[in-house]
Amino acid sequence: MQTTNREFWSNYRSEVVFGVVLAIIVGVSTYLSRFIPDRVFDIYITPVLNVCTFSVAFLGAWVIFRHSEGMRMRRLWGYALLAWGMGDLAYLICYLVAPMQVMNMGADQLTTHELLIGNLLGWVMVLYPTETLRPGWLTPKIVVWQLLPMVALVALDYIVPFSLGPVVALYPYALLILTLSQIRAYRIWCENNYSSMEHIDVQWIIRYCIMLAIIGASYVYICSGHGHARGFTQQWFVVFMLAYSTEQILFRKDPWEGIGVGNGFGIGNEDHDCLQSAPIDPEEKANANANALTRWMSEAKPYLNPDFKLMDLRSVLPMNRTYLSRFINDTYGCPFYQFVNRYRIEEAKHLMQEQPGMKMADIATRCGFSSRTVFTNTFTREVGISPTEWSKQKNAI
Repeated sequence: MQTTNREFWSNYRSEVVFGVVLAIIVGVSTYLSRFIPDRVFDIYITPVLNVCTFSVAFLGAWVIFRHSEGMRMRRLWGYALLAWGMGDLAYLICYLVAPMQVMNMGADQLTTHELLIGNLLGWVMVLYPTETLRPGWLTPKIVVWQLLPMVALVALDYIVPFSLGPVVALYPYALLILTLSQIRAYRIWCENNYSSMEHIDVQWIIRYCIMLAIIGASYVYICSGHGHARGFTQQWFVVFMLAYSTEQILFRKDPWEGIGVGNGFGIGNEDHDCLQSAPIDPEEKANANANALTRWMSEAKPYLNPDFKLMDLRSVLPMNRTYLSRFINDTYGCPFYQFVNRYRIEEAKHLMQEQPGMKMADIATRCGFSSRTVFTNTFTREVGISPTEWSKQKNAI
């Protein structure tokens, strides 16, 4: 099926806007930095950039802490903002009051102190996606094991006669790759527990990691011999990332809300109080449960609620989360997300035939989809053609 320009923009608008903004920031700041004399940059531009950075960081941290709502991942982002803000504030104070070697932006290479500070900030910025993908996994013991290689590399840089700057600067990438390796398991967990794409926003995590990777790349570039042009571009990009990420995290739902999790993906803290005893005939019991669920879905139509989730099935099937998820996958051969959206698609087909003049956005809302974009994507993936094309074919008969 060919995708029209309108459908492409509807489906990938956020990614397109994000990519364009990144390109503009990097391109414009790099171009402008070529016309800034070193002396002007050192005396005027550097303090201004640092004021912008720590102001955005502190303001973002204040807003996040005021609206953390008990969410650990939000608090971790607030601490990350505080760490970055205090780092830039210390930079500015040392720059204005007592210039130190660690603050020498005109040096050919980063000093060992700068390497350590940069790695610590890189590690801090990975805390948020780590907690989002694996809540509760980051314990004090794991934190120590993550920081030890960083400290060892920086200490080694003092000893060896050559610079290990680029190697040291690459260490946060290892942590970032470790975090990204959890995305697939996170998506599977969400699809087994929720019916709305609002809870399966893996794209946001990917966008966040892309921004971290760009900042890390500029950091490695600076390690090989930096000038004010590289620092200028990185600083403006950091300001954008802090502001953009704060806005996204502030209005993002927590898929783990209300779920006891302690070691990632909700394993090990299940609510076993509603476990059923083992049936005498498992196949007969499974068929009875499937019939009861089918009848309830057809009569009550709970899937019309966009916030319909796996644990809502307990009103019909008194099982815990693990058993419910396993029952859906074994019985219907798909995760809960797909199971629910198949009912929504059938409801949408019925509406399109009964009321051919209804707008697709209204159909999406009435059938339980969070938006027209989600409806179009889900329908196209399941049926093979867009809902508009399906409606035209059926109503033409």
